[in-house]
Amino acid sequence: RLGPVRWTKVTATGCTASTPPILSVRPSRALVDEAFEVLVENLPPVSPFTLRSLLHSEDGDDWEAYGRYVSDHSGRVSVSEDLSFGGTYSGMEPMGLIWSLRPVPGSRTGLRLRKKDVTTPMLITISLYNGHEDFRDNSPLVSMVTERWYMGPGIQRIEITDGELRGALFIPPGPGPFPGILDLWGGGGGLLEYRSALLASRGYVCLALEYFKTGQMKSTDMSFEYFENAYHVLKDHPQVIPDRVGIISLCLGTIVTLGLVAESTEIKVSLLLTKTYEFNKIRVDENNHQIWRDVGLALLQEPSMKVDVAKINCPLLLVNGCDDQNWCAVETADDISKTMNAAGKGHLLTRLDYPETGHLIEPPFSPHCPAGNIIMYSSNQKVIQRYGGKTKPHSDAQDDSWRKILSFLRHHLYCSQKAKM
Repeated sequence: RLGPVRWTKVTATGCTASTPPILSVRPSRALVDEAFEVLVENLPPVSPFTLRSLLHSEDGDDWEAYGRYVSDHSGRVSVSEDLSFGGTYSGMEPMGLIWSLRPVPGSRTGLRLRKKDVTTPMLITISLYNGHEDFRDNSPLVSMVTERWYMGPGIQRIEITDGELRGALFIPPGPGPFPGILDLWGGGGGLLEYRSALLASRGYVCLALEYFKTGQMKSTDMSFEYFENAYHVLKDHPQVIPDRVGIISLCLGTIVTLGLVAESTEIKVSLLLTKTYEFNKIRVDENNHQIWRDVGLALLQEPSMKVDVAKINCPLLLVNGCDDQNWCAVETADDISKTMNAAGKGHLLTRLDYPETGHLIEPPFSPHCPAGNIIMYSSNQKVIQRYGGKTKPHSDAQDDSWRKILSFLRHHLYCSQKAKM
């Protein structure tokens, strides 16, 4: 954790009341997968108030969440214990001020909240407003800033630019060595570091690997040798236990991962997106957002396009959103499960399926992105892809799956007698 657990209290200024409200957040500085408690005291009893969180992203966009509360008979509001009577979330939701963050009205479309500079925190301002209506036009009664970190104290970040590899290596504090994790993202491209930084904060040496620039994926000549090289660079690092290395991935990175763990060196990364007929399978919804599910369904009917998962000999955890509109996650998991069972390797597979959950299953409390901007490599045009999911169940899935991912990694990379990719 980031320092000792403590209460931070902020008292309203410029308030004419003899006992102005006190806003407390515990802890005020924490890792993003840690919960906090928000408490307001010294309020008029049984009165309406709105609590709002506001974040200014590195892309220059404002994100907000808010809940409508009624103080109790002692003049308190506890987000952890009291019901929200509407807003961006309802009911008893201790972390609703974080997971229900969304762009403020009038923002650009297709936004996705992602931390770029993990060496700095996300700064979230929590404010209290009087009443339940029109809070944006009023000044808050009291505000405070809380810090949410991906990168814990003592984590080393090393930029990887040697040779052909591009990425960032994160090393936990302490003497080591530690288990290692290769972190692969999807078809949006670019270098995303925040999951690696968070995993390093949980005790793993993590290599976040970039394998093409945003919007610049090509359809030729990227072989698995690039990824195999990255895996061996990580495995051979002096702070990594050589036989305790795993891979975590999402979207296109999952195809790469399956090929790596099946020890295939023939499949090209670009196989997912090269055939013309695959683009013909893209649909659009009523908002003109692209739906890619049918692209994956077509690939499942092509044996030559699939990784031979029967060759996998390591533990495999599949996390699936049942409302994934970008990829046929459940059908792919069914196919993998059928093949591994037929090969007598079903015991290696653990599967998590989450109803009403979309494509982008991220660390806990990450705002749900039902549809997001992406640059198409084939045309260099920006489109909005539909990812699916409903905000509340998607958030619950992120929280539950992250705990189980950490448990899976801990069991196989820390506790097992021998771990192997």
